[in-house]
Amino acid sequence: MERASLTRLRWRLRGAWQWPLFGVLLVADAALLHELPIAGAGPDWFAAVVLALFFNVVAVAVGGTVGGLVVRRLRPDLPRVVAADRGGTIALAATTALLVAIGIGHRERLAAEREELALQAATVRRWVGHSPAPEVRRHRRHLDRLDTLPFGEDLYRTCVPGDDPERALCLFVDTSQSPPGVRRDPNPAPNSTFRPGP
Repeated sequence: MERASLTRLRWRLRGAWQWPLFGVLLVADAALLHELPIAGAGPDWFAAVVLALFFNVVAVAVGGTVGGLVVRRLRPDLPRVVAADRGGTIALAATTALLVAIGIGHRERLAAEREELALQAATVRRWVGHSPAPEVRRHRRHLDRLDTLPFGEDLYRTCVPGDDPERALCLFVDTSQSPPGVRRDPNPAPNSTFRPGP
């Protein structure tokens, strides 16, 4: 009886990596999601912790069952609880590796989007700065307050505010061509009218 208890304790100690790793990777994944986002500009810290918790719980649920079956098939001598623990541990580590890979890929895309946004802003400043039309020249003093709304991947609607807050000089900028194409929007409504309210 005592020998069986010692054997069980030995297996528990050898197979008890899932939950300590869960705690460590919860913190690490939250930091990854915040600093190396997988979508958009990244969540705030609270949202990052909630997302990390969700991903890790799914990893344990799937890894503990499916991964445990795979581990048990490879090592039939392992008790079911140890195999489930190892499957969950492997799934947790794989989840973190996947978050790193997606985050690195998204960082490159985010950098390209920021570069494209800066290019279209420079194009608008240049177009407004060189336009001889008096109704365009009136907006030059507001070029530091550009408001941009993306319309798909390579099309932006950028507005330069005027003295009337209800009317702006708005331009469509197409960055898919070089140099970017510029077309004036006859609609003077600022971009704020197209965004959903708070």
